[in-house]
Amino acid sequence: MKFATCVIALWAAFFAVLNSSTAARLDRIQLYGKEYLRLSDWAASRGLDLRWTRKEEVQLTNARTRLVFNVDSRKAEANGVTISLSLPVAARNGLCYISPLDLHTALNPVLSPPRNPPGKIVKTICLDAGHGGKDPGNLNGRHQEKRYTLLLAEELRELLLEANFKVVMTRTTDRYPDLPARAQTANRSAADVFISLHFNAADAPSAKGVEVYCMTPAGASSTNARGEGAGAGSFPGNRNDQKNMLLAYSVQRTLIRSLPTEDRGVHRARFQVLREVEMPAILIEGGFMSHPVEGKKLADWAYRRQMAKAIVQGILAYKKTVES
Repeated sequence: MKFATCVIALWAAFFAVLNSSTAARLDRIQLYGKEYLRLSDWAASRGLDLRWTRKEEVQLTNARTRLVFNVDSRKAEANGVTISLSLPVAARNGLCYISPLDLHTALNPVLSPPRNPPGKIVKTICLDAGHGGKDPGNLNGRHQEKRYTLLLAEELRELLLEANFKVVMTRTTDRYPDLPARAQTANRSAADVFISLHFNAADAPSAKGVEVYCMTPAGASSTNARGEGAGAGSFPGNRNDQKNMLLAYSVQRTLIRSLPTEDRGVHRARFQVLREVEMPAILIEGGFMSHPVEGKKLADWAYRRQMAKAIVQGILAYKKTVES
């Protein structure tokens, strides 16, 4: 059994290197001061058929994969899940171009997932209930984000323990651990996964849906620069760029499949808790407190329980993938 596991791991590593080296051999061009390669070349290297479905939309498909790109946009779709790219897909002379950075950090992690070394399992989950204490987070009347992030964390902890995970919490009461302390808790515990829990709000009451953030790759701009407080350099969180994306994709996929809400996609940000943790990490925005219907659902135990179950399913999907 151990021999078979090693063989599988070696083959997975071989194909990951093969895919990476194939992309590295493709011709590059400079567009708008950035490096790009022809999307058709990469599609052919992955056995994907390319076709224009609309004037500004390109689809890449095979028996197991469906990718959708919009020209001059950072918005993409991978097997039904919305993903924000680091650079917009470009078009020139009837050809479509994509950034090698996005192939490496956004698409390859989903299509050719990274694997753990043999014997390394996903066991310890660090849950970070956002805000707390002096920081109420978003407000909707008397409802405070800090209360619902802690309630969701408690529900998640219960389900994760039932699934035989070990759980570490950055807070268990209404107190405010500062952002460095949250990352330190995760790092000291040698957690295998870090998940920060939040709920959204917007001036427009129509805004709704779930979105998941992971660390912005070095040298790229974030989808949402709010509260970054940092430049575009490399941080500890960038050591896990590919697993960050895989984890974010896995959780977003189960959330949109389990909840009657809008897919707002996987996004990138250099939030401090994502910058400083040393393990794969995501930040979940579980819905909009400001939405007249969704806000009421977030205050409902049954809906949060459904959300917690979906997050656990995403973690289990990630665990199964990286351990296979």
